[in-house]
Amino acid sequence: MPLIIAGTVRVPPENLEAFRPHMQAMLEASRAEDGCVEYAYAEDVAEPGLIRVFEVWRDPAAIDAHFQTAHMAAWRAAWPQFGVSDRRLFAYEVASHRAI
Repeated sequence: MPLIIAGTVRVPPENLEAFRPHMQAMLEASRAEDGCVEYAYAEDVAEPGLIRVFEVWRDPAAIDAHFQTAHMAAWRAAWPQFGVSDRRLFAYEVASHRAI
């Protein structure tokens, strides 16, 4: 059953440019993982520093494996130096989907 991870994290706007290379590295490594269907970050237009997260994984086992990767550990270890906070991510199990 596919799994969607969606939510937000905050980065102080003054730290965002320095944090971008870390976001890019995380995107590239995650997108290369087996079971990753989609992985994206986007800065909210109305709230600088609010990063929207959207991920689609083939199944719960794929996301479990993702959480054990070296790039995930490096990603989380970088957060304090850039002031990443207010992590609000939610997992949604997808029973079906269709184009609209």
